[in-house]
Amino acid sequence: MKAVVVTDFGAEPQLVDLPTPEPGPGEILVRVHAAGVNPFDWKVTDGALKDSVAHTFPLVMGSDAAGVVEKTGPGVTRFRPGDRVYGQFMRLLRGQGSYAEYTLAEQDGTIALIPDALPFTLAAALPTASVTAYQAVHAARPADGHTILINGASGGVGQSAIQFAARAGVRVLATGTPELADHLRDLGAHTVIDRTLAPTHDQVAAAHPDGIDAIIDLVTPAGGDISPMVGLLRVGATLVSTNYATDPESLAAHGILGVNLGNRPTSETLTTLADLAADGELRVRIDAEVPLADAPAFIARARTGHATGKTVIVP
Repeated sequence: MKAVVVTDFGAEPQLVDLPTPEPGPGEILVRVHAAGVNPFDWKVTDGALKDSVAHTFPLVMGSDAAGVVEKTGPGVTRFRPGDRVYGQFMRLLRGQGSYAEYTLAEQDGTIALIPDALPFTLAAALPTASVTAYQAVHAARPADGHTILINGASGGVGQSAIQFAARAGVRVLATGTPELADHLRDLGAHTVIDRTLAPTHDQVAAAHPDGIDAIIDLVTPAGGDISPMVGLLRVGATLVSTNYATDPESLAAHGILGVNLGNRPTSETLTTLADLAADGELRVRIDAEVPLADAPAFIARARTGHATGKTVIVP
């Protein structure tokens, strides 16, 4: 099978031929129809997790994918050949990922069935970005009448978060560029803050001098200065960081709930999101569909850019 791999941390991705894996006990072999691209994919190959989990090289890149079950291993009862499935397939210890023609998954892993109405390309775009958004909005404790700021709303996570927050009945402030403003408002943002005009916190503070109820910060890096965001919150508010930039203990002293959120998908959450997307209640913007053969060159370009939607790799 064709696959995009790296041979060591920091190595350039390359397209290679690998043996098609055989499913072992409790495993399924999935023929990939689309693989979702996330910045986390190349952060892993740069070594983001090298101190916490063993890696096997050559390492197939990617985590998110959607496809069809080709074969099942002994003891598999949850899925059968022909099932349409999607989820996360990265298994670093086995050197396995989703940028390939085939991939393996455990039947009890982070995978779920895809409704017939949901295209593979849209399903492949959901597992990392939309699950993170779904869980971040839940962690922000939305309630009717609340005002929430989504800082970094232009990408895949932010666009999904706008929709989940709007569904929860809150007033959504979203940062974005003028080119995306109409799209973000169409997704449910009440106000789009043009971060190129003035610092986001200055604009929000001027419009909401009494403070707001929650912030989902997708921008501030771990170890970065998140205090401008903290200053926008009223007592009892929530600050959610997807980059582990908050200090929950320090925030608690000021009456603010701080949450450092990592992507933790479950099959139940994946099923919920697939149903919402199939019904048109969760919209995902697909910027590009890239052939597997062109993926290494695309990754090199994507590392230096800022996505305004999702890209999927199509074997």
